[in-house]
Amino acid sequence: MKPVVDRLKQEYEGRVEFRIYDVDKDSEGQELMRQYGAQYVPTFVFVNSDGTEANRAVGETSESEMRRLLDSLQ
Repeated sequence: MKPVVDRLKQEYEGRVEFRIYDVDKDSEGQELMRQYGAQYVPTFVFVNSDGTEANRAVGETSESEMRRLLDSLQ
């Protein structure tokens, strides 16, 4: 997933803020997993600018699906 996320991060720069956590090593990532009730890695949580959760994707997700979810953000 890293190559896909890296491409999308570059493409959406200035429009979408990406936050990537290693939940095995990062306490903030572990807290976000609890906060969002995520149980599996990878879990992608898409959050609108007002802080509301717009969508989420769990597991391997295609680049086209990731684009669709990113484009749906408000």
